[in-house]
Amino acid sequence: MRTVGRCFFCACAALLAGCDGRQSALDPAGVGAERIAGLFWWMTGGAAVVWIAVAALTVHAVRALPETFPERRARLLIIGGGALVPTVVLAALLVYGLAMLPDLLARAPVGSLKIAVTGEQWWWRVMYRPPSGGRVESANEIRLPVGEPVEFELESTDVIHSFWIPPLGGKVDMIPGRRTRLVLQPTRTGTFRGVCAEYCGASHALMAFDVVVMEKAEFARWLDLQRRPAAPAGAEAAIGRRHFMANGCSACHTVRGAAGADGVIGPDLTHVGGRLSVGAGTLANDLAGVTAWLERTDRVKPGVGMPHFGMLPPGELRAMAAWLGSLK
Repeated sequence: MRTVGRCFFCACAALLAGCDGRQSALDPAGVGAERIAGLFWWMTGGAAVVWIAVAALTVHAVRALPETFPERRARLLIIGGGALVPTVVLAALLVYGLAMLPDLLARAPVGSLKIAVTGEQWWWRVMYRPPSGGRVESANEIRLPVGEPVEFELESTDVIHSFWIPPLGGKVDMIPGRRTRLVLQPTRTGTFRGVCAEYCGASHALMAFDVVVMEKAEFARWLDLQRRPAAPAGAEAAIGRRHFMANGCSACHTVRGAAGADGVIGPDLTHVGGRLSVGAGTLANDLAGVTAWLERTDRVKPGVGMPHFGMLPPGELRAMAAWLGSLK
């Protein structure tokens, strides 16, 4: 019995550990996620009621003596516990879930921040459209002001992706040729993890992004900084810029402030050094991580469209990584 109790305790602890963390839908940090988590717990309670009713009927049927179990009583128990209880519970859960849809699918108020996100194999193109006008492009990371509703406009250029930030709200598919929408309203600051929730190819599991929820004033300063051209500094960074241009990286990537770097095929790298990761959440955004990404891109993210630069001397790779890291 002690062994069984210990195993049960360990199983419960493992299950509860999954209810926390920066990618947990059961640790909500947004209005939509709070409602979805509430629905989950109500559904769990409803399932428990149905299970208890059926289990109680089963135990009673096994233990009761035939002579004390009249046919009329048996029918009442089967109809009540086996049909009526599940029907009432499931109907109530259906009504409760459907009543949530209008709020979850509502548009953001006029004057709200809009963010256009385009899913590509296997990264995210992000375009901020503040109510004050203008556009600010980024990639593979999203920053949001706490307490403010934000409307996402979601598209895909290749296959079906699915945009999901579990702690902030529900997921919505990104379908080629169609624009879908999602409104999220963070309720607390922090760093969370978003993912693609629809299998989209070889590196689907490596298509993630960081979500940083900031205080409103801090977010406004950050967005203003993102509007400006990059301003790298340092001798090694200057050398890295020359290697970046010489090796053709500028044909695919934009770096505002670096003349000639105006490619639009790959992610915008203007402020890549200020992001938390590289490769869409694949590696840490530090010198070692960026160097590894440049050197063995195809092994870090199989099938990715970006070529690797493992043929370059280590000094060139390090200089390019240093330059990219200085773009903040």
